[in-house]
Amino acid sequence: MWRRPGLDSSVDERRVAAHPRSALSGRLSVRPDTHPFSLPIALSLLRLVTVDRFDGFFIFMVQLTKSVKIMQSFWNQLPTPFFVLAPMEGVTDVVFRHVVASAAAPDVYFTEFINAASFCSPKGQHSTRSRLAFTTDEGPVIAQIWGTNPEHFRTMAKALAEQGFAGIDINMGCPVKDVIKTGACSALIENPTLAAELIAAAKEGGLPVSVKTRIGFKTKKTEEWLGFLLRQDIAALTVHGRTQKEMSKVPAHWDEIAKAVTLRNEIAPETVIIGNGDVRDRQHGIELIKETGVDGIMIGRGVFHNPFAFETIAKVHDQHELIELLLRHLEIFDTFSEQEPRRFDPLKRFFKIYVRDFNGASELREKLMHTHSTDEVRELISQLAS
Repeated sequence: MWRRPGLDSSVDERRVAAHPRSALSGRLSVRPDTHPFSLPIALSLLRLVTVDRFDGFFIFMVQLTKSVKIMQSFWNQLPTPFFVLAPMEGVTDVVFRHVVASAAAPDVYFTEFINAASFCSPKGQHSTRSRLAFTTDEGPVIAQIWGTNPEHFRTMAKALAEQGFAGIDINMGCPVKDVIKTGACSALIENPTLAAELIAAAKEGGLPVSVKTRIGFKTKKTEEWLGFLLRQDIAALTVHGRTQKEMSKVPAHWDEIAKAVTLRNEIAPETVIIGNGDVRDRQHGIELIKETGVDGIMIGRGVFHNPFAFETIAKVHDQHELIELLLRHLEIFDTFSEQEPRRFDPLKRFFKIYVRDFNGASELREKLMHTHSTDEVRELISQLAS
């Protein structure tokens, strides 16, 4: 049974100094010197509300509740800038997240994406179990979910809160045809009514709800679509700078991601904006932050080219360091396999991260693809060392 690490409810003054949004602690406190909406102002406004203005009082309290919920979010307590490991199908399970953390840790982790219908099905729930595994030394960990049934989202959100996740992210960006033909993920760009229902249902779990999406379906509709999402009072919005049609075939449009920041400033100042698409490493991400004004950067495929992508100071990592990281990956895999059996074959997709850029690398990878256990992999690696 995996649990989430406890989030420190205290305020890190260095983070506050770096970014006013981080001034809000998990105790519902608001610093009037760092946020325009302070508790004294709220109390003053409450005194102005009379009994015969009940409708106005109700509307005010609804808006106040929405603002406080967003301000409570751990997203607003992160350092600025912050970096996120992207959710990747068949990649970002508890094992690989620990590998990345051991190389160079991001600030936030996402799970693989999880089908809400499977989670809510007695027959399918077992298939989601390993995807939802995480440990107390990770954090914060966000569960990314997908589907089209608001009732499933409502049920799953409550369960994820009980399991201890830091937040819920709704996948509205996956471009894969088998997925979008169900009406889910990036297909929701064309169905904003259902998208809003899913967001509202996910919020009932009580966790911060974020969305990861694209700038359009067949064509760019950045202002229309992202503006709509920002009006849903979400805690964070990750923008992948391509349309569904573009898949990953063209360079990411970071000029469109910059538009999301402008929209956020106008519509939902407390919502955190995260940029995603073709980011190589932390240093590249910092350049993009300066260009666009996003609050954070999400790195996905960049970790396949450089598993040390999140390191603060970029370094050149030689063959020895990469092989050591592979051996660490095997060790972590074995540790978690003891707690819950894991198939070995999916591990093979990671070998290309570590075995490259030296004489004989391609031949060694070929041999590794024919192994059947971590011990066989270690045996081949030991031959390389000799």
